[in-house]
Amino acid sequence: MKIETVILDWAGTAVDFGCFAPVNVFLTIFEDAGVKVTLEEARKPMGMLKIDHIRTMLEMPRIAEEWQRVHGQAFTEENVSALYKQFETKLMESLATYTDPIQHVKATVQQLREAGIRIGSTTGYTDSMMEVVTRHAADKGYQPDFFVTPTQVGDKGRPYPFMIFKNMEALGSKATKQVVKVGDTTSDIMEALNAGVWAVGVIIGSSEMGLSEAEFQALTAEEQQQVIAKTKCIFEETGAHYTIETMAELPALIETINERITRI
Repeated sequence: MKIETVILDWAGTAVDFGCFAPVNVFLTIFEDAGVKVTLEEARKPMGMLKIDHIRTMLEMPRIAEEWQRVHGQAFTEENVSALYKQFETKLMESLATYTDPIQHVKATVQQLREAGIRIGSTTGYTDSMMEVVTRHAADKGYQPDFFVTPTQVGDKGRPYPFMIFKNMEALGSKATKQVVKVGDTTSDIMEALNAGVWAVGVIIGSSEMGLSEAEFQALTAEEQQQVIAKTKCIFEETGAHYTIETMAELPALIETINERITRI
C-alpha cells in the first residue's frame, strides 16, 4: 500500500502565486456595491465555490452591518446572485493572466508521474472559469490528469468531499489512505479531512499567506520565516496532517506518508 493519487488545488497551489485572480475581483465588486471589504475578509472563505464565498462574506458580522447601513436592509439572495454575476464577468476578463504555474509545480508533477502517481485536481472555480484556466495553464506546461469543479458535483464544493471522491473514481483510486490532497486554503484542508484523505497545506504562494511573489521576495529572511510559521500554524490548527513550504518538498513527503501507511 502506498500513495497512488495526488489531488492538487489550482489557484494558489498549482497556478497564480498568492491566488490574486479572485481576490482582486471580490474587493472590486463589494466596493462597487458601496461596501469596502478588507483583503483579510476577502481571503477568509477562499477555496469555496465562488457564490458560496460571496454569501459567506456577506454573513460576516462587520460586512453584514455595513451592508445594512449602506443599503438600508440586510442582504438578500438576490444581492448574492447579483454580486456573483458581476464577479463572474470581471473574473473572466482577467483570468487568463493568472494562470502561470507556481515554481516547482511542473517539475514535481513530472517526478510524481515517473513514480506512477496520478495527478487529480479540485477547484473553487466553475466549469466556464476552468475552461480558461486549464487551456492557458496547459499552454504553459501544467496539465493534471483530471479536474473536477463544484459544478460537476451539484455545486457542493469545498468543504464537501465530493470533488475528491469524483477524482478518485475517475483515476481508479482504491483507498482514501492512498490519496493526498494538497491545497493552499483552510477550505482545502477541510475538504481533504471530510474525504478521509491525507491533508497537506502548501505555504509559499498560498492564499492563506496572502502575498504576491514580489512581496514575498522583498521580505527579509527573518520576515519570510515569520509569515511561513504563521501560515503553517493556521493549516495545522485546521487539522492538516502535514505542511510543505513549496511543492518541491512533496515527493519526499509522500515517501514519509508511504512509510506511515505500512505501519497502519
